[in-house]
Amino acid sequence: MALQVGLDGTVVARVPNRVAKKEVLRFLDSHAAWIAAAKKKMARRQQEKQAYRSPYEIPAYDSLSKREKDEIWAHFMQRLMYYAPKIGVTFERVAIRNQKGRWGSCSSKGNLNFNYRLHYLPQELMDYVVVHELSHRIHMNHSRDFWALVGQYDKDYKQHQTELRNIGIDK
Repeated sequence: MALQVGLDGTVVARVPNRVAKKEVLRFLDSHAAWIAAAKKKMARRQQEKQAYRSPYEIPAYDSLSKREKDEIWAHFMQRLMYYAPKIGVTFERVAIRNQKGRWGSCSSKGNLNFNYRLHYLPQELMDYVVVHELSHRIHMNHSRDFWALVGQYDKDYKQHQTELRNIGIDK
């Protein structure tokens, strides 16, 4: 059996079909302290999330014209063409998406995906994600070597990582 507490405080118990209701209730009772602590933690996270107001105006993806989407794509391509040769990597397809959970991603085949919202943030934040994803062309992990490579091209990457986490994607 496993427990999970969502951001909204909802408790979900994952239980195999064959387990008796009495046993599930006993399990929940034995984890009452953990559940209370997890709910408190999630409530605090929710408050922090609501307290932070992003200073950036980011239009809804569906409201963007084709011209605006083309400008966003060109902006990413310009940054990619700047950093890829410096890092010594190539890439395949580039897609700009309305991603709900990621700022960017890199496949093992070299396909890059970026969240359109980065276009509306300060250049150094967009550059951090570009460098991060291009660095995955050498290290497909988040090892010490990966972060050392990112740090060669973005000395403030830890700060940029924190800023992006604070901004959040769903703002």
